[in-house]
Amino acid sequence: MRYVIIGGSAAGISAVEAIRSIDQKGEITVISDEKYPLYSRCLITYYLAKSIDEKKLKFRKEDFFQENRVNAILGVKVEKVMPEQKKVKLSDGRELTYDKLLIATGSSPKKLGIAGEDREGVFGIRRIDDIKGIEKIIGRVKTVVVLGGGLIGMRDAYALNALGKKVKVIVKSNRILSQMLDEASSEIIRKVVEKNGIEIITGLDAVEITGDKQVKGLKLDNGSKLDCELVIIGKGVDPNTELVAGTAIKVHGGIITDGYMKTSAADVYAAGDVALTEDILSGETTINAIWPCAVEQGRIAGLNMAGEKEKYDGSMSMNSLTFYGIPVISIGITRPKGEGFEQILQKDTERNIYKKMVIRDKRLAGIILVNSVTQAGVYGELIRKKIDISSIKKGLLDSNFNFMKILPLVQDNMDSFIEKGFQDLLLSCGK
Repeated sequence: MRYVIIGGSAAGISAVEAIRSIDQKGEITVISDEKYPLYSRCLITYYLAKSIDEKKLKFRKEDFFQENRVNAILGVKVEKVMPEQKKVKLSDGRELTYDKLLIATGSSPKKLGIAGEDREGVFGIRRIDDIKGIEKIIGRVKTVVVLGGGLIGMRDAYALNALGKKVKVIVKSNRILSQMLDEASSEIIRKVVEKNGIEIITGLDAVEITGDKQVKGLKLDNGSKLDCELVIIGKGVDPNTELVAGTAIKVHGGIITDGYMKTSAADVYAAGDVALTEDILSGETTINAIWPCAVEQGRIAGLNMAGEKEKYDGSMSMNSLTFYGIPVISIGITRPKGEGFEQILQKDTERNIYKKMVIRDKRLAGIILVNSVTQAGVYGELIRKKIDISSIKKGLLDSNFNFMKILPLVQDNMDSFIEKGFQDLLLSCGK
């Protein structure tokens, strides 16, 4: 059996391990357009901020490919998937034949589509190469403008602020972290980051990046101008689907998959930030671009490529971050729309504590936790397992709420609770 995996990050590596757990003899080839393998994108901004070194970025040992008998082709891009011939075409001219193929190409920073985007000093922080590019010019940078106030943009801003740079964040909406938090919790985080020197400018967008060869500033849609030497594009990501364009592999934003991570083409699977899967809470087909989802999808895909028939339970939105000592976690539906939802809140402004529980049909559907996240894993599994919380509803916000409080409700799911260990939430990250 010849397995080809396109992508060497969370989903691809998880698939390798799953395949090898069943098939010890099959040929596995991993192709990645990056020269630097086996590092965690979740930690990339910590690397930029000098909080960790390059070794700490690694999520597998250096000899992982050798130990798992993997042919790793690094620094080479797959330009085209040819499902009819069961081949992939590489940027160096080679064509590889497969029996089973996994597309785990992830995503790339969204383009702005404005003048000056190609100037020296414009980056999207996604890869080690991006960090190395920033490091080459950071010595002459005094002011950084980050475009986008979502999870990606705010993490980028935090890292550059840690390097001692003056940082301004331009947010088109009326608040930061608008997809992750509600207005009240967003305001808490805004005050924290502004207190620590990051300037937040809301309700505006960039229309042009100015300068000659190098960035010197940008123009906003209200006519104002900002001077800067570095522009970071942090407006989210787009899935890397261009390699399947014009093929039988169906795409609708991302690559469409079924419950077994199979695409519309025979023997072709997709996983991670490029794959559309069902959200277990909304029932909609979407991309929840976070590390734990990519790992689990890669595992399911790998098992099924090797002959198993294991179904993916579905994805769920989970995000976590820490700004200046304030941890924040959001899970599931945090900004409910329509009828049928109940929200219970707890807020302590002096201690920057905020808790929000979203309930639907007697079940926890989402949470926001700011500066009080100890039991996030317990809440997360209640959400995932859709357990009736009627009997414990009044105690959900208690400071002593813990696993023992819900023990009578989860007896049938005990093995899952123990196995998960509630660690996924702490590993999650926005792409």
